[in-house]
Amino acid sequence: MTPELHQKLTAWRQHLHAHPELSLQEKATAAFVQERLTELGIPFVSGIGGHGIVATLTRGSAEGRVGLRADMDALPITEDTGLSYASKHPGVMHACGHDGHTASLLGAAALLAADSSWSGTVDFIFQPAEEGFGGSRAMVGAGLFERFPMERVFGFHNWPGLEAGTIAVHDGAVMASGGRVTITIEGHAGHAGMPHLTRDPVMAAGHLIVAMQGIVSRSVDPLDTAVLSLSTIEGGTAPNQIAGKVTIRGTLRHHRNGVKDIILARIAEICAGIATSFDVKVTPDIVMGVGVTINTPEEAGLARMAADKVRAKVRRDLAPSMAGEDFAFYLKHRPGAFVWIGNGPLRDGAELHGPRYDFNDAILPVASGWMAEVAKTALSAN
Repeated sequence: MTPELHQKLTAWRQHLHAHPELSLQEKATAAFVQERLTELGIPFVSGIGGHGIVATLTRGSAEGRVGLRADMDALPITEDTGLSYASKHPGVMHACGHDGHTASLLGAAALLAADSSWSGTVDFIFQPAEEGFGGSRAMVGAGLFERFPMERVFGFHNWPGLEAGTIAVHDGAVMASGGRVTITIEGHAGHAGMPHLTRDPVMAAGHLIVAMQGIVSRSVDPLDTAVLSLSTIEGGTAPNQIAGKVTIRGTLRHHRNGVKDIILARIAEICAGIATSFDVKVTPDIVMGVGVTINTPEEAGLARMAADKVRAKVRRDLAPSMAGEDFAFYLKHRPGAFVWIGNGPLRDGAELHGPRYDFNDAILPVASGWMAEVAKTALSAN
């Protein structure tokens, strides 16, 4: 990568950081990507599964085809970085590095467009709605793999706490499957001074939360991995009234479907028990995500080969994360690999989804270079 291209990608990344858009709202981001692709002379198709874009480059006569993916959406988080290019949209920020992922994929497209040494077809997937809104599912549902019949697919996530530019490649599971947990407790509202005339959902919620926190510690094998976090609770409007309804929301994460089944069964049993004990109605609603992100063996090997070609340090010893990643849905349909690229030292508040997070522009050459090289390596392996 030339210094000029690095400078250009940095400017693009910082523009995206300053103008974040939430999931399903990435209209301006998609327009920006399309403008850059037009500048690069790379044809594309837009409006795939929402604001999704697929750009395509073909070289030579080889029939191999590979996909590279980046996500584009931001998060409903208020930025606290003080950067000159901080978010201009209050309450919305690129707190997960999707601005950097998008810029890196544009960089890979620029590198491959200027490189005549490879043969085959590369599809550049710019995906909307990764943050829990099923963007990968929407793009696949819109015919991604039928319209662009790639044989393999690759992607990456920046990783704070990992040495900048280091590439971590997992053999097997990389990221957890996630689920959204909503539990509604309905009782009978009334005067707080006459609680015997009510059925208190707040008290029931307290007992339910304590009981639920025992599921992972007492029902899941300690050698397995699972997370059940209850993160919000809403109920009541006045201090002298016992509420009629409480809503609890959280997340469920796991690396193995058998663990998921245990947790779901225990949630149902605890909800039923709380309902009986406190004479309230308890309704659990759990919506599972796209599944565990699991690298396929051959593609993990290709990812490591590409990392060697860009002279990056490679790590194979990192444990999988309990964070989720909807790249998993692509891997249900095609073999592929998802890697982590180090973002540098972890600072307080600058972790993923933190208000002081920022993508490290210094890793753009490694990220773009790895994506370009993994495409070339996969095509040459066909």
